[in-house]
Amino acid sequence: MFKTSRWWLVKNVSKLLTSGMHRVEFADFWMGDQFCSLVFTLSNLYFVGCVYATGIDDTWRRCTSNPGPRWGVAFLLGSLPLLVRLVQSVKRYVDSGLITHLINGGKYGSGIIYYLFYFLWREQGGHRGPMFVLWCVFGTCYSLYAGAWDLLMDWSLLRLRAPYPLLRPNLLYTNYIPFYYFAIISNILIRFIWVIYIPVKGPDFIIRTFIAGMLEALRRLQWNFLRLENEHLGNIDQYRVTREVPLPYSYDEPSHDSDGEDEDDHDRMSTAGKSWRHGRRGSVSDNTVAEPDA
Repeated sequence: MFKTSRWWLVKNVSKLLTSGMHRVEFADFWMGDQFCSLVFTLSNLYFVGCVYATGIDDTWRRCTSNPGPRWGVAFLLGSLPLLVRLVQSVKRYVDSGLITHLINGGKYGSGIIYYLFYFLWREQGGHRGPMFVLWCVFGTCYSLYAGAWDLLMDWSLLRLRAPYPLLRPNLLYTNYIPFYYFAIISNILIRFIWVIYIPVKGPDFIIRTFIAGMLEALRRLQWNFLRLENEHLGNIDQYRVTREVPLPYSYDEPSHDSDGEDEDDHDRMSTAGKSWRHGRRGSVSDNTVAEPDA
């Protein structure tokens, strides 16, 4: 059931592991962006395996508290999608020469640094100190960097001259204009969801990470709609896909004032056409009759 769809998914996920060795297509970096929203899931794969290996009992938190050197495993698993997208961006720059791809790669590089200081801060017990300050600084830089790229590049929004303020001239979801404004606000807020870890008092840290992971998945869901919309409009502008083929000449509708003249011209053209066809039939008949005499 849905064999072709499953094969497409396996093939494109496998291509992520060989990024930099082949030309990067839209499906490649789109799939990589999906995994960038699964940092919470990927980074917790080690802890899930640890809990099941040592047994689920009252001491299961030993796999998550005071991780020691094991934080490196979680960091590598969580930052792997960001590393893949960084390699893809560099590969696209090498193939196209567009500096835009390097700027995009810088976004994923800053994300890797942000998660590095996050796990270092957690490894030290979450205390206020130099690692906490560095984590907040790089978290702010990454959130602003990624949020601005989402709105300006991935969605092409915040255009000053547009029918709807701060959107773009061309929209596909014209019946859902409030959705665009909701996406702009919610996308920026969720980009800063890491501030949920700052308060000392409040819900358990594991609950906070779960909330942050779920909100990031919802952010990526709405991101997909606007990213694919922008890609489709870009394909139309570059004539990679189009609904209408432009004619090489202008076509003007006939005016009512010239209806009579157009009808007279049409009658003359019809009469000329009939006489031409009649002449052609006569010439063919004459040749047919003359052939036996020859």
